Amino acid sequence: MELEEAAGTQNTAARLPARVVRAIEVQREQGEILTSWVQAAIVAVLATLYLVAPSTSPADADFRPVPWALAVYAAFTLFRMQRAHARRLTPALGVLSIVVDVAVLMVTIWSFHLQYGQPAAFYLKAPTFAYVFIFIALRALSFSPGYVLLAGAAAALGWLALLLYALNAPGGMALITRDYVAYMTSAMILVGGEVDKIISILVVTGLLAAGAARGRRLLERAVAEQAAAVQLARFFSPDIAETLISADELLRPGEGESREAAAMFIDLRGFTKLAATLEPKKLIELLGEYQRMVVSVVQRHHGSITTFLGDGVMVTFGAVRPNETFAADALRCADELASQLTRWCDACRTLSIAVPGIGIGIESGRVTCGAIGGEGRLEYAVIGDAVNRAAKLQNHTKAEGVRALTTEQTFKRAAAQGYVAHGAIEIRRDREVAGVPGRMDVAVLAEMPA
Repeated sequence: MELEEAAGTQNTAARLPARVVRAIEVQREQGEILTSWVQAAIVAVLATLYLVAPSTSPADADFRPVPWALAVYAAFTLFRMQRAHARRLTPALGVLSIVVDVAVLMVTIWSFHLQYGQPAAFYLKAPTFAYVFIFIALRALSFSPGYVLLAGAAAALGWLALLLYALNAPGGMALITRDYVAYMTSAMILVGGEVDKIISILVVTGLLAAGAARGRRLLERAVAEQAAAVQLARFFSPDIAETLISADELLRPGEGESREAAAMFIDLRGFTKLAATLEPKKLIELLGEYQRMVVSVVQRHHGSITTFLGDGVMVTFGAVRPNETFAADALRCADELASQLTRWCDACRTLSIAVPGIGIGIESGRVTCGAIGGEGRLEYAVIGDAVNRAAKLQNHTKAEGVRALTTEQTFKRAAAQGYVAHGAIEIRRDREVAGVPGRMDVAVLAEMPA
């Protein structure tokens, strides 16, 4: 049994990451804790029934093993429960627990004929036999088919031993009958009926073991998918990760949705030049600080990080997850970003790190969201004219000498959605933005610091 469990663990470890194996082990440990509590409940039920049920045993019966068996079993159950809660229930103790379960049950059933002064065959009619199936089913909670098989095999052998004892007891062979009525209404032994019980034990054991094996495979798959989902959420924005995870079908390239949304591009000015002067470790630390700050602000304003472009960041509002205030959210986010990143750039300069500044461009309009690429390599993208114009506006902040720009149309849309500017917004009209046909009226959201 231990070898089987060890082999199973090794096979699992070979095909699943360590973090997934640990998560499965946590589920197994919780199953063992639940098993201990069920066993404690069984002890309580049996003890209660023994105390309140009227006894028909002879008045002079000195041997009453049931209280002793229950006391031993209660002590062992408490010990097992303590080990389970301490996460120290070893495979050897698990095997011993199965043996004790079945042994206590069989000894209790066997003692009935002594307690009530009846032939040994008397105990074969005990309804307590049904507890066999409870003890077998309990082992499925550990997601271990090996434990289920061991419990079933022990129960089948235990009942076979009780049958053989009854047959070999004084006068036992004379009690054999083929009359079902006589079997049911007396202490007669119907061998076929007892064999049926053993077959039932084995069939139920096989079914539960198959169910436990399948349950373990499903658990492994579920835990692996959950771990993958957690990892996915680290590489994508929460909105995109949720979209991918909750999709009814696998996303395919070429499938997408169109909706009104806002796009934002954020760029750290002079980063390429800065990269040539800083050592790699310091450069990555600086980029990490910048990106963590951007992510925090964006998520606070219901935005989705669509792409990291080195020191640039593409953000969308209302694209991945529909939002009626996408333009207002985008401009509020730009206000906070401009404020926080300005302070961050100033702090960098005090440390003799020359970070010239930032540029932010925002535009709204109809965009398309969906998977692009091939079946072997997909990317979730947000595309459309609004996205292109936002990128061009971000570049145009240099020409305008400002930190954040949007179009007059997007500014009016944001105001209609509840956006309130911190100060007067300057509208610069008839601007020629590189890469955008025609001329544009732009709104300055953040000037260059003095």
